[in-house]
Parts: sequence; structure tokens; C-alpha cells
Amino acid sequence: MLTDFRFSAQSKSFSPVSFFKQDLPAGQSSAGLVAHTKDGRVSMSAAVGRKLQEYSRTAEQTARDELVVSHLWLVRHLIGKVAARLPSGVDVDNLESAGVLGLVESAQRFDASRGVDFKSFAALRIRGAIIDEARRNCPLPQEVMRRVSLVTKARERLPAPATTEQIAHESGLTNDEVLDALIAMPFVHVHSLEQLETDPEHRSGNTSDTAMEHEEQKQLLADAIAALPERERLVVTLYYTEDLRLKEIGAVLNLSESRVSRLLASAQHQLREYVLAR
Repeated sequence: MLTDFRFSAQSKSFSPVSFFKQDLPAGQSSAGLVAHTKDGRVSMSAAVGRKLQEYSRTAEQTARDELVVSHLWLVRHLIGKVAARLPSGVDVDNLESAGVLGLVESAQRFDASRGVDFKSFAALRIRGAIIDEARRNCPLPQEVMRRVSLVTKARERLPAPATTEQIAHESGLTNDEVLDALIAMPFVHVHSLEQLETDPEHRSGNTSDTAMEHEEQKQLLADAIAALPERERLVVTLYYTEDLRLKEIGAVLNLSESRVSRLLASAQHQLREYVLAR
């Protein structure tokens, strides 16, 4: 039985002709594996069909490998962005390994037909893998854990939007201690502001309701950013839109990394409270 196949090569690293010729029985040429139908189209035997499928799988794997290799820089970049906010004693090599695994998983699950940029798709998983690794293997000091607990309970008691000053008064901490606790929270809790970003893979399809909800969320976030104080708004813009690291933001604003980190934590908290109050 002959099966009609139409295909295009997906990778420059492989040649369909040479791929089909390999593993042929001794003395058999590839010419004997093809035939022509009455309308002139080329048909291929089931044996060649199997080779086509194998070639397609190999080409797809090569495309995934190329995605991984060409985006290794993204792992290092994201580690650099969160490095200043990590607890002391963090093994950066372990974080990089976790980030690379997140990149590989992203390449395996990426579907270009969804119209999502691979960098954006992968960044969510890489960042999540880095934070998960830090959470598992870099326990925070007990004093930091105590402050995180106090801040968490204070946020639960106070109606949104609650300021960091109100949380400090409610928890008995200083404002800087509250900000430091907010910085540490992603390494304690499963959900953080960054992890609540829209994940294209988990959208429930391209329905009009979903698209409308997404647009509403974007507008709500834009309004929340616009409501931030000027300095916090600038830090958010430089960190998320311009994709700068904390050290680079500090150089632009003539501030220390620790001060930039606290400003970013304050901005993230205000964004969260703004959204919760709506």
C-alpha cells in the first residue's frame, strides 16, 4: 500500500535524502522506494513513511536543542536579576542547573502555533525553577522567617490596600524590616507576584471571554503602575520593561542594590494591594 506524504525539511542539520538512504538493505536503492501516481504526485512506501516520521522527530529534537543552546544566556540573565535578592550562602551553580532544566522543559513544551514568544514563555519557567531551587536548598534564617510570618499575618488582618507603614505598625517591625520580609517572601511562599504573571500554557483557550479578561487584567495592572510613586514606578519600569538588573538600576538612580531591592519590594506590594482592593 502506498501512502502520499508532503513535507518540508525543518532543520538545516539534516538532509531528508541522506536520512532515508541510511539503513537501507544491502543492494537496495532509494529509487525503489518511491512511485508516481497518475496525477504525477510522488507517493512513498510505508517504509519511507516510517523514515519520514523518524526524520521529523529528529528534526524536532534538533529544533528544541537549538532553542536551548540559543537561550542559555537567559538563564544567566535571570539569575543575575534575582541574585541580589537571594539569601546569603546560595549555591549559584545549583540555581543555574535548575534554570537550565527549566529551559529544557520550556523547549519541550513550547508550541509556536500559539503565537507566544519563546523568550517570554521560557522566562516564567526558568524563574520559577530558580526560585524553587532557592526555596528548597537555601533555608532562610529563623529571624527572617519570623518577620515573614509577622508580615503575612499583618497583611491578612489589614484591609487592602494596606501600606508598608500600616503593616509595620501592625506587626511591630520597622518599615525596612517589613520590606526585607517582602523581599524574602518568594523564597518562603509558593506564590509571589512574579509567579502570578499570565502563563500562556494555562490559558483556557482563545475564547473572547478569556481575551477580554486578559485585557482587563492588563489594564488593571497598568492603572496600578500609574498609581505608584514616581521612584517606585521608575524602578518597576527599569526592572520589568527595560529588563535591567538591580545593580544596573542602582547605577541609573545612584542608589545601592539593597535600596533598589527595597524599592522594588515596596512597588510589588503596592501593586498587589491595588489589585486586591479592586
